[in-house]
Amino acid sequence: MSYGNNFILTLFTNNPDLARAGDNAGINRIGLDLERIGKKRRQDANKAWISNHQKHELQIIRDQLTQAALFARTNPIHAGSQREIDYLIDQGVNVLMLPMFRTVKEASIFIELVNGRAQVSLLVETAAAAMRLREIIKLPGIDEIHFGLNDLYLDMKLSNHFEVLTSGLLDMLADIVTSAEIPFGFAGIGRVDDSRLPIPGDLIYAQYPRLGATRALVSRVFYSPDFRAMNLTHEINAARSALDQWEQAGSEAQTAALISLRTKVTTWAA
Repeated sequence: MSYGNNFILTLFTNNPDLARAGDNAGINRIGLDLERIGKKRRQDANKAWISNHQKHELQIIRDQLTQAALFARTNPIHAGSQREIDYLIDQGVNVLMLPMFRTVKEASIFIELVNGRAQVSLLVETAAAAMRLREIIKLPGIDEIHFGLNDLYLDMKLSNHFEVLTSGLLDMLADIVTSAEIPFGFAGIGRVDDSRLPIPGDLIYAQYPRLGATRALVSRVFYSPDFRAMNLTHEINAARSALDQWEQAGSEAQTAALISLRTKVTTWAA
């Protein structure tokens, strides 16, 4: 198997038709984004998508899946976390993602509550979690780490999410996780040749093998405005092929793509 074929893609959706199409297309994990606590307060609803997914929709999404693992992003640690986690696991969720944590203790509590019944994905999207990453990765029971660039740039009061990717910050965080041999991913991918994107998607694809990442979310722009108007299997295969091409291109080409990405981002931001 190649780098691109082994690359783990995760799709958030409560649309059973999209879930079924994603499963047929070979997306590895499909499920719901159930995070609510604090999200409207920190994100501008006019600029950022806020999920309307509901727990009872898990069953209908689960019923569409024949290959993909059932996935869910929970709320941050709160008084009802045990009930929430138990419910999700009872519904057959295979992978649980913890968002918006800031301390080693919060990550530890989440791992303890899951108690080996599902895979643990820690979403590093706060400055505090990033600063404490060296301590966090010492916790037993972490199956993967994902870096959420949107909330991370907001929490750090940076200009945009691309600044996290191109400034060297993500390189440092990736090195920390790699040293612990914990698989990681970051952000979400769009379609390779989508001309609507302000930054060429191909330059983003190059950063995954450059950093050693092995997973990503499938962003909403990938399948918008209507997944029915596209061949989703073809698009997913094209994404995996692009990842392969960049992995095979080697470090010199990947670094050149980073330099080009920095230039594009600077022009776009201006």
